[in-house]
Amino acid sequence: MFSQNTKFVVAILCAYIFSFTASAQGNKQVNFKTGNLFSGIEVGSKGVKMSILDFGKDMKKMDQYIVVKDTSINTDFISFTPATFSATLKAFTTLFNIAVDRYSISSGQIYTTISSGVSIIAEKDNKQDWLTLLADSFRLKIHEPKRVVTVIDVTEEARLSHLGIIPDSRRFTTFLIDIGSGNTKGGFFPHGNTKDIRLFQLTWGTKSIANETSSRAGGDTSLRNFSRQLPRVLAGTPEQEIVYAVNVSGAYNMSDNIAFSGGIAWAIATLLYPELIDNAVVPVTYDEIAEFMNRIADNYGSLSPEVIAQSVNDATIDKDFVKKQAKIVNKVFDQRALLSGTGLLLKIMRQFEGVYERKQFFLVKNGQTGWISAFVKQAISQ
Repeated sequence: MFSQNTKFVVAILCAYIFSFTASAQGNKQVNFKTGNLFSGIEVGSKGVKMSILDFGKDMKKMDQYIVVKDTSINTDFISFTPATFSATLKAFTTLFNIAVDRYSISSGQIYTTISSGVSIIAEKDNKQDWLTLLADSFRLKIHEPKRVVTVIDVTEEARLSHLGIIPDSRRFTTFLIDIGSGNTKGGFFPHGNTKDIRLFQLTWGTKSIANETSSRAGGDTSLRNFSRQLPRVLAGTPEQEIVYAVNVSGAYNMSDNIAFSGGIAWAIATLLYPELIDNAVVPVTYDEIAEFMNRIADNYGSLSPEVIAQSVNDATIDKDFVKKQAKIVNKVFDQRALLSGTGLLLKIMRQFEGVYERKQFFLVKNGQTGWISAFVKQAISQ
């Protein structure tokens, strides 16, 4: 496990090794007249997410952008009920209108998608028609009958995420794993080009693990029973899928760095190392994540925004900002969701904890902007 001093040294090195070009902060001030704003709105398993990016005036330098805003509205679309459908449609429309009205982004620079996680669960539950109905209803709401709502398949989403999150200097030595709400996807480029990605895919994500655990818990909804059932759920089909997916990918021998993105990666990094609040990437070890898992279960009060902010000893760190970010995490992830996501992360990390070779693990906070930055760059180049 890293000591505190070693952690800061490694974190500084990460700034050079993983020189991510996007700011990890949201809600930046931007000059609408000189800015070049794009927005990506994605219907995911847990809700609807929107990222607004400013690429500046020089469109040739597409690697440089500022995250102007990054927000989400939780709607639980994958429950596939009339209520969650209506909530998702409202959130989808609301975020689109915010991009147009508040940020003056032209419609042609707003990209609307449905994630692979939603598509996979819809197919599993025979609910594909809900995706079509959502897209058609959205077009009607915003009065754009020809609006493209792209359902991204898991391979393309993994490829775009890698291109948008991992810097070119580490393109072919890093295995990216994005843990979403409804599924997990990622991969690496084994052939020295960015067209052929070796896919890593699981049909499990943070929310689907939590849902399965709650279902297994039955009538006993206590946290104690949830914590008892979670290891059993993780040791079943999820672990089988993880072992198979890692072996098939061949990533162990090909990749030096294992980078995790997705909501749970952001949440853990924010709560585990608040003094690194300004870092887009945080290095971690398996043991640190295992200890954090125990902390969630046995000392959840220590993860409150107030305690997290008070734990920062560096006077140069804005404690109010730390508290604000921790409060957002607590709002998005309750105790059960944190346990589920962290448990899934540990199961995946365990497959890379070799006896003779240890991989370097990283948590990426701003991974949610990855696909849209790559999507924008790809669209403009066509």
